[in-house]
Order: sequence, then structure tokens, then C-alpha cells
Amino acid sequence: MRARKKKWATDELNENELIVDNARACKGSWEQVFGNTNPIYLEIGCGMGSFIVENAKKYSNINFIGLEREKMVIVSGARKVREYNETMPENLIGNVRFVMGDAAGLNEIFAANDISRIYLNFSDPWGRRKKWAKRRLTHRNFLNIYKEILGNKKELFLKTDSSILFEFSLNEFIDNGLNLRNISLDLHNSPWAENNILTEYEAKFAAKGMPIYRVEAYWGC
Repeated sequence: MRARKKKWATDELNENELIVDNARACKGSWEQVFGNTNPIYLEIGCGMGSFIVENAKKYSNINFIGLEREKMVIVSGARKVREYNETMPENLIGNVRFVMGDAAGLNEIFAANDISRIYLNFSDPWGRRKKWAKRRLTHRNFLNIYKEILGNKKELFLKTDSSILFEFSLNEFIDNGLNLRNISLDLHNSPWAENNILTEYEAKFAAKGMPIYRVEAYWGC
């Protein structure tokens, strides 16, 4: 996701303590960042933070990390939490952090067992050209990285509006030894709709009546 330049972005990036400045130094010690041993869920491509922030509010016993490549995007989520905490000090959100980075470098930021679950929400489908397949975040090269940093449960949750990406992902999951559960070809008209937390993109797609595809993939039993 790209966003227009914001005059306040640089100051927010430098001053907002929720944006982890040197994430590589936290590898293997993220428990110290959060100050507890709660499980950590990672959203790759967190956009402007709606999904990760709402999850943090709802599940105080889980820690959340939003990973995003774009500075102008990641500051929006961090600012959203900071402003919420300033206006609602009695209900502080302390279980979310933001990291600037790329999925290809996750194993430089996280050690084995640092992460308990990964969310891939509306990742770039990259069209149908074969040469683009390796760029998809569900390609086996990325799956190997996810498997390396995930803990015992090794869960990967995917949501997308792209039938191309969804079909590709299901095949990659199966070919690389992942099990599948709770598959939906129309999330918002499924049993999982009730507890579903929307992303910014998802809200727009749903308003247009577009089907949302969802699957939970995992290694092991």
C-alpha cells in the first residue's frame, strides 16, 4: 500500500515509541519489547493499521506486530494508537508494535518461535505471469521463512479478494506440506463473518459486494 506524503510523518516515525527503531536487535527477545510472554501475532503488510489495532483492542492477552515497507503507511497505524492512548489513558493499547521491513527479511528480525501466527491480508496478487509468482507472499520461498520463525502452532491466516492469489496459495500450501481448515469463498456470508475484523481494503471491497476469500493454513497436526 502506498500513501501520499504526510508533513507529520517524519516526526511521528522518529518520536512514536510504538515503531520499533532497530527491529533486528530484538531478534529472539521480543518478549522484552512487550514486557510479557504472551504469544505474538504478526501481520505482514499491515497497511494503515486498522486490522492490527482492532485486534490489539479485542485481544489484550496477545501481542501484535504490524510489518510494513512504506514509511508513509506505517506511521498512520502508529499514530492511530498513540492518539487513542492519549484520549483513553484508562484503556491503553500496550500490546501492539510496528516494524518497517520486508517479508523477505523476516528471519533477520525474528528468531525461531518468536511468532505464533502470521496474517496475510490482501497481499499483492501480482497477476498471472509465471515470473511474478515468486513475488507473491504465499510462494514457497516465503513459506520457508514463515516456517522458520513460527512457533509450535505454525499458523498462517490468509484473506484476499483475488481468486488468482487464492488458488495459487492453496496449491502452494498443499504442495509444501501445510494443512488447510476453515476455508471460505465468501467470508462475509460465512460462519467466520461474526468475529472477522476488517482491513481498510476489505471494507471497500465488501461495500461493493465483492467476495472475500479466506483460509487458515498450518504445519503439523
